[in-house]
Amino acid sequence: MAEIILDIHKELIEKCKSGNRHSQYELYKLYSKAMYNICYRIMNNQTEAEDMLQEVFTEVFQKLNSFRYESTFGAWVKRITVNKCINEIKRRKTELVLCEDYNKYEKPEEQTESNYDKIKYEAAKIMKAVELLPDGYRIIFSLYMLEGYDHTEISEILNISESTSKSQFMRAKQKIKELLITSQT
Repeated sequence: MAEIILDIHKELIEKCKSGNRHSQYELYKLYSKAMYNICYRIMNNQTEAEDMLQEVFTEVFQKLNSFRYESTFGAWVKRITVNKCINEIKRRKTELVLCEDYNKYEKPEEQTESNYDKIKYEAAKIMKAVELLPDGYRIIFSLYMLEGYDHTEISEILNISESTSKSQFMRAKQKIKELLITSQT
């Protein structure tokens, strides 16, 4: 059963490996929207996400012969996408914001849990809040919550400690809550 899942697009992938342009376009159509969403969440800019998507698929088709069906094709492309985006951010020398001022993100005294209950958690508002996060917070939050990576994987991808990944994720969640509360007032 698992082999069927891993081979879901095997015929199409094999045609792509042989250089069939129509098959490459079909494979692109199958995965481009999901990979664009990953690019957008990491790059936080539509134009940059579109550029990264093109670079991702250029690399995918260049490295397609190295795909060995040891994972799903989608997982393989996703890994390339995440790595490509992270490498671009690193190339720009954008540093992760690793905040050591823990008190800055503690709840103020006047806020209570009932304040949080009043927040309307609409997807658009949450995504806007995610876009407003500093790069480091946004990347870790996106990789964990939206892409499904665990903190061990994130620490390996970003070359940070697992505890740093966890603390940045917690701070990102707190910052999102603060942004949502602020937008309600």
